[in-house]
Amino acid sequence: MSYITTKNQFIEVNKQQIAYRILNEPAAGKPLVMLTHLAATMDNWDPKLIDLLAQSRTIIVVDLPGVGESQGKVATSIEAMAKQALDFIESLGYGKIDLLGLSMGGMIAQELVRLKSELVDHLILVGTAPRGGLEVDQVTKKTFKYMLKAMVTFQDPKRYIFYPHDKHGRKIAHTILNKMKSRTKENRDQPMKVTSFMRQLKAINAWGKKFPDDLAFIKQQTLIVNGDKDMEVPTQNSYQMHEKIANSQLIIYKHAGHGSIFQYADEFVQTLNGFLEN
Repeated sequence: MSYITTKNQFIEVNKQQIAYRILNEPAAGKPLVMLTHLAATMDNWDPKLIDLLAQSRTIIVVDLPGVGESQGKVATSIEAMAKQALDFIESLGYGKIDLLGLSMGGMIAQELVRLKSELVDHLILVGTAPRGGLEVDQVTKKTFKYMLKAMVTFQDPKRYIFYPHDKHGRKIAHTILNKMKSRTKENRDQPMKVTSFMRQLKAINAWGKKFPDDLAFIKQQTLIVNGDKDMEVPTQNSYQMHEKIANSQLIIYKHAGHGSIFQYADEFVQTLNGFLEN
């Protein structure tokens, strides 16, 4: 089954119905749980990427409380979002997972490891930054700047947030974003509410203003991924995380931005599969 036609499932967590999607169940080994970015529902994962990943393992994506079809409110701290994600994973009954976080999802993933390190076997941090990282406290300003540019040019904001601002980046962005929009109406999530979006921004801003983290608590094998021109969460953060996390690997894709794993889906999946087999 393709991700485009995968329907939502629901589980009660802390007396709230939480929406998630699962592919290739049951597959051998641990599931790969994927936490998404700011202002995103499950519909914002590139279907090609998810389908490639699901060929060899169980994939689980989720709308945390207050997002998409999930009940509740968006937490106003990254730490609280991590607790929500942990409660969801434990409610599904998993005692060991691999964990991928994209952008804000990568921040949540770090805090989830801090909460319960033994749950996470392999950690993948994509287009993200450590607590107190470079320009994390400027994400709100940057996001609104790109939203305004998108409005003026009649584009999806993700075209400017996730992809290079040249002609090649535009072509790639349109291809990927059109795939994301190909899900039929009955299989789509509810769009992100403005109030939920603002609560996410509040959480990111607060996390970015905290004392910089040394990341010493991350003992897992860690794969750090970004494009060489990430303008939303500067690529320099990826280099810094690689220096701080002892057992880490770093991949920087050329001529790519915040959405590097969508832009390089084939290459990334091949690398990730090898990484998860170790």
